[in-house]
Amino acid sequence: MKTFLSKYVILFVSILFCFESFSQQKVQNAGPPSGNDIQHGIVFYKDGQYGGWPANCGIWIWGNEILVGFVQADYKEAKGIHTYDPSTARIKYARSKDGGVTWKIEDAFENGLTASGADHRIAPDKAKTPVKLTESMPDFTNPDFIFTFLRQNNNNGPSHFYYSTNRGAKWQGPYDFPNLGTTGVASRTDYIVEGKQELSAFVTISKRNHREGNVIYVTTEDGGLNWKLKSWVGPEHGGFDIMPASLRLSPTELITTIRTRTDYGLDKITAYVSNDNGLTWEKLNDPVADTGKGGSPPTLIKLQDGRLALGYIYRSDFGSRVNVRFSSDEGRSWSDEIMLRGGDGTNRDCGYPRMVQRPDGKIVMIYYWNNVNKEGATPYRYIATTIFDPNQWD
Repeated sequence: MKTFLSKYVILFVSILFCFESFSQQKVQNAGPPSGNDIQHGIVFYKDGQYGGWPANCGIWIWGNEILVGFVQADYKEAKGIHTYDPSTARIKYARSKDGGVTWKIEDAFENGLTASGADHRIAPDKAKTPVKLTESMPDFTNPDFIFTFLRQNNNNGPSHFYYSTNRGAKWQGPYDFPNLGTTGVASRTDYIVEGKQELSAFVTISKRNHREGNVIYVTTEDGGLNWKLKSWVGPEHGGFDIMPASLRLSPTELITTIRTRTDYGLDKITAYVSNDNGLTWEKLNDPVADTGKGGSPPTLIKLQDGRLALGYIYRSDFGSRVNVRFSSDEGRSWSDEIMLRGGDGTNRDCGYPRMVQRPDGKIVMIYYWNNVNKEGATPYRYIATTIFDPNQWD
């Protein structure tokens, strides 16, 4: 990793195509000197608003077009970690046509996400009730097909889903997702297209005490009409395993990385691999032994050169950090932690990253961020990007 200069440089980034005013002086988008290989930017910022949790919503890429979901809500002072008014939370989508440099914000409700949920509070007179899917979803291998889960709460759900055949311009749904004999499904979006009517997903479920959670591996072979619980990924324990980020490594091999809290309250990222197409799972060495106060979900991608890249946030009241690690042996071992961003006054209400690789090889990581510990900064959370070249650490 390149050695960063000890003196930090303040970066001011203006937002384009957001239809919202953005004050460069207020946000103080600062971090370690980034040079040409690490660049920080803004997806969404608005005074008086809270932007959060891209990992809850999904990310997709087509060439240099990127679509990512996040939650927008009214800012509200609170005693807990999250300073927002839950009753105002709505899912929004940000779309970039230039590889994550500029963004346009789209309203998820207007695009078809019409059921109410944990991150998407729709008035009862406008909200639609999820129904059973009665006709198979169309060809999953269509490059413009995307799929997303929404949950009712973080513990026992239930969850529902939508699909789109035009890159999220319009969503079809909401459709019920079955509990599959569990105590409840409270899933975010983590799926793998396996064939025209075959799709697999890593789903968060509640434990026997109806609290979050465990991860299961599920499949459909008929376009979503029926789902099968194929296996449990790891045993139930006193903490939780939630919010997986997963990949297919080969026709028979799968890997999943999971946000884990241990029985004694340590937050970390764990990993499992399957060599029999998801029937059984082997625990790997933990990719990240400590993700700070509150922990971080992982984001996992396979790079064009074959390496795996794992993105995550170390959360701290006294300064959070954006990090990445690489693996050259399909997750059996990982590089040292590489800090992409830190030192700009971010408390622990941040993170939840998602990540994609552009055709030019650069990685775009998207997460929520703030600068509240920086003198003169506004308290508002916003959606940020870090774009970097992974080849500087190959």
